[in-house]
Amino acid sequence: MPLPSDTFAHPASVNVRPDKPEEACGVFAVFSPTDDVATLTYFGLYALQHRGQESAGIATFDHGSINVHKDMGLVSQVFDEEVLQRLPGQWAIGHTRYSTTGSSKVANAQPAILSTRLGEMALAHNGNVVNAGKLREELLQRNHTLLTTTDTELIALFMADAVNAGKDWIAAAIDACERCEGAFSLTIATPEGILAIRDPNGIRPLVLGYFGGDDPENGPGQYAVASETCGLDIVNAHHIRDVQPGELIWINETGIKSVQWAKPERRLCIFEMVYFARPDSVYHGESLYSYRKRLGNILAQESPADVDLIMPVPDSGIPAAIGFAETSGIPYAEGLIKNRYVGRTFIQPTQIMREAGIRIKLNPLRDVLEGKRILLVDDSIVRGTTSRKIVKALRDAGATEVHMRISSPPVTHPCFYGIDTDSQDQLIGATKSVQEIEAQIEVDSLGYLSWQGMLDATRQDTSTFCSACFTGAYPVEIPEMFKRSKLILEKTPVKA
Repeated sequence: MPLPSDTFAHPASVNVRPDKPEEACGVFAVFSPTDDVATLTYFGLYALQHRGQESAGIATFDHGSINVHKDMGLVSQVFDEEVLQRLPGQWAIGHTRYSTTGSSKVANAQPAILSTRLGEMALAHNGNVVNAGKLREELLQRNHTLLTTTDTELIALFMADAVNAGKDWIAAAIDACERCEGAFSLTIATPEGILAIRDPNGIRPLVLGYFGGDDPENGPGQYAVASETCGLDIVNAHHIRDVQPGELIWINETGIKSVQWAKPERRLCIFEMVYFARPDSVYHGESLYSYRKRLGNILAQESPADVDLIMPVPDSGIPAAIGFAETSGIPYAEGLIKNRYVGRTFIQPTQIMREAGIRIKLNPLRDVLEGKRILLVDDSIVRGTTSRKIVKALRDAGATEVHMRISSPPVTHPCFYGIDTDSQDQLIGATKSVQEIEAQIEVDSLGYLSWQGMLDATRQDTSTFCSACFTGAYPVEIPEMFKRSKLILEKTPVKA
């Protein structure tokens, strides 16, 4: 079992930690016997690149034989046309990774590949299994040799053991999933077809798409599964529906089969809607752009300001800033230009560069800002270091006042379900009041969206979301070791 420090290792921790929570992974699968499934999977992962930038991998099945390629780097760095040509097949799964459980190294790149009595299997996972320590000990007692430090390998090994004990692919997958606690959205490729599985809470998203034919739920056809609908759009697959919490979908040449393997207790991560997922992805029948703009509408009602211009922190603050301007009637402007070609692992070699680092990614427009009272809209403040640098840059560019509004409540608790966040003592919202944060980031005023406003903006049953990063009400019990690695225990509720 890895120590807590390894379990939550961050690849950039030796340099400068990002001042935003980072998504864990993106998963994709395609069943399309008449198409180039490796290339389709490449494009699916390309659309999901925002969910993980450390490693990428694709596994294809060609008449029962597996082909695999995975490595460290972005999707476009790991794959080229020559590599994709070496991955023939009729179905495939893919994965793009950002580490939460397991450190950043090539051995932990996914999909995980294992041999069984029914042939080889490939498994890709988005989420975090909170009882991974217990599962690891059980596998070691079974004399398994663990080749990685990921919870993904644990799921795959339990599934392989069940297959080797005589179960078929569906029964074996259910056996493995019933042992897991936490968040897991899975795509699994076998010699006979593809499995798509979601945990009973549906904490991490998973969607089903269709390429052709008249009856996508019953007839044979071409199918795709992705973490978000943007992964379906890029391959021109029609979004059928979500894979439901506690559901298993089996896809083969006869069509699809649905099995409700666990009682659903829906708890979709609300931060997927606020920040993580792409704004063009669809949740509950509308794009997240529309939801995020509505957050700005409500924020303007809850926390108005007397200013000259509304401007976003690009890119994540743009929809909410537009919504705020729309409701307030105050003009919208872009006062920061983002350099979109700076990687998140950019090395800042000196303290001077670290202090000035915000100018590398964001540069203010002096002629827009000079002499103006500015209201800056962002989706969250995690540690406050980036926000303070942005505020200083705006003042240096001539802004006479800088106010800030946040389109979510204060982040007060770390995530244990597949999002990489700081420990609780590093979260500014957990250790400081709004007034103290206002002083630390040096704004003229600071306002957050209310928790109820964030949930009401979904226009859904508010009990169906996980908002533990704002409340500490975790829907799945967290083992003591994990609590101690990240929580200020005496201040934290144990379970929802």
